[in-house]
Amino acid sequence: MKIKFVGAAKSVTGSMHLIETNGKKFLLDCGLYQGKRKEAFELNRNFDEFDPAEIDFVILSHAHIDHSGNLPTLVRNGFKGNIYCTFATRDLAQVMLRDSAHIQEKDVEFVNKKRKKHGKNLFEPLYTDEDAHKALKLFVGVNYNHEFPVAEGIVLTFFDAGHILGSASVFLQINENGRIIHFGFTGDLGRPNLPILKDPVKIPDVEYLISESTYGGRFHDNPIDTEKRLVEIIKKAIERRAKIIVPAFSVGRTQEIVFALNSIFDEGKVERIPIYVDSPLSVNATEVFRLHPECFDNDTAQFLIKHQDPFGFYKLTYISDVEDSKRLNEVKGPLMIISSSGMCEAGRILHHLRNNIEDPNNIILIVGYSAEHTLGRRIVERDEFVKIFGEEFKLNAEVIVMNSFSAHADSNELVDYLNKFDKSRMQNLFLVHGDFDQQEKLKNRLTEIGFNKITIPERGDEVEI
Repeated sequence: MKIKFVGAAKSVTGSMHLIETNGKKFLLDCGLYQGKRKEAFELNRNFDEFDPAEIDFVILSHAHIDHSGNLPTLVRNGFKGNIYCTFATRDLAQVMLRDSAHIQEKDVEFVNKKRKKHGKNLFEPLYTDEDAHKALKLFVGVNYNHEFPVAEGIVLTFFDAGHILGSASVFLQINENGRIIHFGFTGDLGRPNLPILKDPVKIPDVEYLISESTYGGRFHDNPIDTEKRLVEIIKKAIERRAKIIVPAFSVGRTQEIVFALNSIFDEGKVERIPIYVDSPLSVNATEVFRLHPECFDNDTAQFLIKHQDPFGFYKLTYISDVEDSKRLNEVKGPLMIISSSGMCEAGRILHHLRNNIEDPNNIILIVGYSAEHTLGRRIVERDEFVKIFGEEFKLNAEVIVMNSFSAHADSNELVDYLNKFDKSRMQNLFLVHGDFDQQEKLKNRLTEIGFNKITIPERGDEVEI
């Protein structure tokens, strides 16, 4: 059995791992790499580490674009196998991949207008809606906690990862010429005791595990303080008559914020202000959330019984139409605009930032992780000037970071999860989906509690087991 680390190696984006066993080749995830534009363009367009036509199937941990977003390119380059995931992930991917294609087509169209004026070569989108549609035909839904044979001698079981709706950790039982290998992949791990979703479920003990390490050396704010902090920010916006611009992933983060705002306003903790969720994907994804109450925790289930809809309330407006989105430029604060993408690399959030980033009264509220070299990271690091659609803007707006909304386990939560495994049985623990400094910090902590073999792979590294 061989593992090749194709994406999210010493990086927090582009999750993709190639497994070869029993004469089969399959991928764990096939995500979009997000980072420096030119580098991202080349990495996403070209599969240098393997031939897509030779991949037999894909196992998808969840629907976030950095895990699922390059499936249409894989199909475009010859992949024809099944894509296994949970039913909620399948339903989310239906809207997310087509939205991804639409955004790429529109963003390229916008940039090309300027390039054409200056006589520059025109760009092509990475993939189109047609490519996304072809990929979606290959999805196969599998229930949590259900053993499912995906190939001769390979049995798959999904366990709830508690990260976003439908997210799963992967447990594989592989019979390789009579040798039984128990293999795991955490996907992205969620956090215990957060609203809406159930807590992460540990997979059975394994000999080999690929684990995410996004916040390997960082610690989140206490989620109990989340509502208090939100109230303070809203009060500040009311005093300034400001706009709060929230870059948020359309799946998971947006629904969590809306859920928290619903609770705050319902309990009268602060004056209601207009809330706009400006993202066609967020609108569609929220509908998918409504279709999967089986993924909700007990508190959210009870909230549903009492309030019927935790994702809709007075003064909340979901926006799909582009003209309605443009009209938000003329609306005066105080108000909040929640728009994707979370790393500020594409979508309508770029237009809202472009129109509001230079006003010192406004607030940019960062509620999620931004990878290196993304616009979101430059805003978090408060660069004096940032580029949006190739134009330079001065970052005058106040930047507030709230990591209590993070859907990723922090250092303590990762250690708690991994510490439940039988360390004497585990022969190698591979840390992926993390910046190297965070991986090193997590590795040191895990070594201290008894893990013997921990590997931090580079992109392209191959391990035989």
